[in-house]
Amino acid sequence: MSDLPQEQPTLNRANTPSLFPVVPGVWGRRDVFTNLYYVRAQEQPVASWVLVDAGLPGSGSKAQHSAEYLFGAGNPPAAILLTHGHFDHIGALPHLLKLWPDVTVYAHPLELPYLTGRSSYPPPDPTVGGGAMAAMSFLYPKAPLNLGIRVQALPADGSVPHMPGWRWLHTPGHTPGHVSFYREQDGLLLAGDAFVTTKQESALAVLQQRQEVNGPPAYFTPDWPTAQQSVMLLAELQPRIAATGHGIPMQGVVLQQELRRLARGFEELAVPAQGRYVGDSATADETGVTYVPPATGRQVPLWAIGAGVALVAGLYWLRARRPTPSYAANPHREEWASVR
Repeated sequence: MSDLPQEQPTLNRANTPSLFPVVPGVWGRRDVFTNLYYVRAQEQPVASWVLVDAGLPGSGSKAQHSAEYLFGAGNPPAAILLTHGHFDHIGALPHLLKLWPDVTVYAHPLELPYLTGRSSYPPPDPTVGGGAMAAMSFLYPKAPLNLGIRVQALPADGSVPHMPGWRWLHTPGHTPGHVSFYREQDGLLLAGDAFVTTKQESALAVLQQRQEVNGPPAYFTPDWPTAQQSVMLLAELQPRIAATGHGIPMQGVVLQQELRRLARGFEELAVPAQGRYVGDSATADETGVTYVPPATGRQVPLWAIGAGVALVAGLYWLRARRPTPSYAANPHREEWASVR
């Protein structure tokens, strides 16, 4: 059972198969094996909402229909916020930015090279993590997305555009410009992949979605010492609720205890015993990647690659069979989703 606040109204599961409540006014959407979030930003003077992250390639229409279900057709977000620019967090952007021509995307300045076509991320390391999801990471899209002038830097003062009461925190390590979003009023943390609440490297864990605090996905993390510092920073916040890029949201004492445990034992619990970026981190600056350590030469078992491909193909098949949410069919819109 999900450890979620009970006051959040119940979704109509016939029309929202991938949506889940986080807290009142915040909903998540699971896109195969990654999450994006819809946040009701404010009611006055103008009702508005914000999208945090954008899921997998090919998910644009699903993300659109979920937005229409929650906030009404013809009501674009005030902004799109990115925790980082990995392919599983930006995949719907080409579709959504055509649909919403006046919407700006915001990211950390150190993330902009990977969102304006200037640099690719360091190569993933498929030899770490010991699971099928990690083993097939060499197949994941690597080319940067070029959003041009549609993407802008987050404000230097830590404020979040169109999100009163929120602040962004620089939480690098998984990527150079990774950020998390925090609302002190209720202790809600949107942590991206700074830490996650499932063991993302494992195909079985991805299917089971058991709630547990884990480090950032190992196969895409090129700077482990910095990632540890970011987890320590977030643990110090003592968030009451955490919604991450992968896994089911967690809350309360269990979340805080597990996050502190991860921060204190990060090297044993999160850092691989060996790997391309273990002991020799990739480096980057405002222009993009500046150094990538050499590959270790270790080989990934063929069975792990096959298992990962089969899993992801199966998850995509299940997603394709799910009905598209219909805005018109939402009987609870005025009760829990309206921002007007």
